[in-house]
Amino acid sequence: MDSEPRQLRQLTKAESLQLLTEVSFGRVIFTQNTMPAVRPVNHIIDDVAVIFRTHLGAAVLTTIGMIVTYQADAIDPDSHLGWSVILHGYAHAITDPDTVARYEQLLRPWVRGEMTHVIRIYPEIVTGFELVKDE
Repeated sequence: MDSEPRQLRQLTKAESLQLLTEVSFGRVIFTQNTMPAVRPVNHIIDDVAVIFRTHLGAAVLTTIGMIVTYQADAIDPDSHLGWSVILHGYAHAITDPDTVARYEQLLRPWVRGEMTHVIRIYPEIVTGFELVKDE
């Protein structure tokens, strides 16, 4: 394991959004009972928005119309190189049947159960950082 400190390079919004397309797993961060809550979800990126599916009893459904945070990363545990992207935006329920059907085809949840709700987070603020070796 390389123990040398890394440089933290800020990414542009475009670079950050591109990196989100390269992973399929992230975390939705929201407020539940006045406390921070985090839920892991698998996602796709469609027209710069984060799309994920969830079930009827999911706590994240209480965030519809509210600002949430989404975070995804890819950091190598040995080299300590990689990136992290955080975006903030409103959680919107997708209810149009044709759009829901499209996302049901494009996005297969990783957990069992009927994932009948589709949520879109359109980014208002995007922040990304990359851990790189000193040159």
